[in-house]
Amino acid sequence: MFRPSLEVKMKFPKDTALFATTAISLLGIASDASAHGMAGKDAAFVASSMGQQILPFFYLGAKHMATGYDHLLFVIGTVFFLYQLRHVAIYVTTFSIGHSITLLLGVLGGVHVNPYLVDAIIGLSVAYIAFDNLGGFKTLLGFQPNTKLAILIFGLVHGFGLATKVQELSPSRDGLVANMIAFNVGVEIGQLLVLTMALALIVWWRKSSSFARQAVVANALFMTAGFALMEYQLAGYFTNGGG
Repeated sequence: MFRPSLEVKMKFPKDTALFATTAISLLGIASDASAHGMAGKDAAFVASSMGQQILPFFYLGAKHMATGYDHLLFVIGTVFFLYQLRHVAIYVTTFSIGHSITLLLGVLGGVHVNPYLVDAIIGLSVAYIAFDNLGGFKTLLGFQPNTKLAILIFGLVHGFGLATKVQELSPSRDGLVANMIAFNVGVEIGQLLVLTMALALIVWWRKSSSFARQAVVANALFMTAGFALMEYQLAGYFTNGGG
């Protein structure tokens, strides 16, 4: 990745309480990993909708991405150490291409995958990108894996994760193509809005003299949340007899 050269030590900063709170929040998100699914009125609407419903599906796509904690952790981790907008655009576009392909393939093409296993890999993707940010691959393997390829592959997995949430509701085939395109565009817009806010926060954070030290802790927490998400989903997989 296009990260700065950070000479930091793996230790917690003085404001440990802030990061402990963050850790608890991230683990809370992990333990409630199903929160990014559709429920209530949204689920009822998708299950009963007939014909083209462009604006409602656009809204649902944006809302789904804005509340998809696992997806957001991965995207934020991806741009965490990117300092040029060109690089941000390349990485985010690569991810978007990946999840757009499999979202549409899953829902429109009827490709079904196990939701627990997909969400477990999504959790792994969060841990992967955080480990990459920490320079773990160079330290352990002596070389840097192709980050763009990893993001594309994980993007494909994230797309199937989105698709499983829609497939669970068995939406009508009437108008489904237009509705899923609108949903996908909504996902992209939702992702862009959240990413813009996250980047603004990160840029502000980078001005702090303690950013380098705190960045290590933040990515360690991301990695912890990713593994917790993965464990939670694998437990669901084995508890439910493979889904």
